[in-house]
Amino acid sequence: MTKTDEALIAALRQDARQSLSDLAALLNLSRTTVRARLAKLRASGEIIGFTVVTRSDVLADPVRGLMMIEIEGSGTERITRTLTKMAQLRAVHSTNGRWDVIVEIGAATLEDFDEVLARIRRMEGVVASETSLLLKTRKSGQGARLA
Repeated sequence: MTKTDEALIAALRQDARQSLSDLAALLNLSRTTVRARLAKLRASGEIIGFTVVTRSDVLADPVRGLMMIEIEGSGTERITRTLTKMAQLRAVHSTNGRWDVIVEIGAATLEDFDEVLARIRRMEGVVASETSLLLKTRKSGQGARLA
């Protein structure tokens, strides 16, 4: 991926609804070049789609947090499969370093959030965890800006 491709993706993260003309002006490129690069990024799988994140998407989970999980032995694959089936988990990430898995949790109340934490901590093979509540989102991974 070139610096121009990276700049195009950054511009799309700011506003994926920008017209080709606006993107071309912003990046100091022709519309044809922007269209070709965008098509190439989509064809290669670098850009897999576009989405809309609304305020109600965030409000649906007023209590959100990240839970870092340490797993004993070779149970990571089994536990990860179980985690991906839990409705309250918005994402399940494998990682390197101290933690084996990081999950993003969304819940309606602190009590619901605590219940999810307890379920995960009781899983056979989970030996340690650390959880942080998300207080304010200034920018989501979807590229939307939230107040």
